Amino acid sequence: MSNIVPLQDIQAMAEVAASSKMFGFKNQQEAMAIMLLCQAEGLHPAIAMRDFHVIQGRPALKADAMLARFQQAGGSVTWKEYTNDAVTGLFTHPQGGSLEVTWTLRQAKEIGIASKDNWKNYPRAMLRARVISEGIRAVFPGCVVGVYTPEEVADFAPAQTVKHMGNVERVEDIHEVALAETEEEGAFPLYVPNSDQPYKRYATPEDWITGYADMVSRIISSEKFSMEEKTNKLERLSQSNQSVTEGFKTEHRVKLKATIVTVGGTVSPKPDKSQSPTDSGLSE
Repeated sequence: MSNIVPLQDIQAMAEVAASSKMFGFKNQQEAMAIMLLCQAEGLHPAIAMRDFHVIQGRPALKADAMLARFQQAGGSVTWKEYTNDAVTGLFTHPQGGSLEVTWTLRQAKEIGIASKDNWKNYPRAMLRARVISEGIRAVFPGCVVGVYTPEEVADFAPAQTVKHMGNVERVEDIHEVALAETEEEGAFPLYVPNSDQPYKRYATPEDWITGYADMVSRIISSEKFSMEEKTNKLERLSQSNQSVTEGFKTEHRVKLKATIVTVGGTVSPKPDKSQSPTDSGLSE
């Protein structure tokens, strides 16, 4: 039976997969891209819904699916240790030999990835995913070329950062970037207009202020918009994040205003058309 599915059928499947909200795809384009990847590997496109996540704009192969591929290709794994403190697996493949891989919670803490809730709540599962990915990638990488587990991708540096957000003219379209907010940690979300989902999350108010001020700076420095358009965009950016700034302590409110002024903006209770286009639109 052939796994080749016509493009129009893949488009229809991708639309269903994305609109159902059951498989973690943010939009039809994400789902279709992963389905095409599966088809290129000789798999039915629907396998994308079972085996893949999209995390921070990257395709991520679930650890169980990665291990299944390895075993189907002739590999085997023997678990020698499986606790919340350490997981050890012995990976063997006829073409790659044998390798014992260990990941410990202490190791994860030392490299700074164990502070997230997933690591705190499910340390054994997180360690297992790391062991699977490293072991298979070392012994028989042919079955996992170009993809990582969701647990790994969630610990990567964000693929899209505020300082490299692209042209300011697209500031209202940032929400279209495929980020997996549920996989990211951070108590302080940064929003852009017309989006109910955070563009990015920050662990501290200081980091949030830096990210917000960078957006303000890019809007101010844009040569495409008129003074009135800049003022409008800054006001909308401020309103989108009002629920966040209202929760700041006094010291952070003061720092936010000072940082905005530093990047060339001003702060006032209510910007109007007579104000400078560099007004940040920050509500008092």
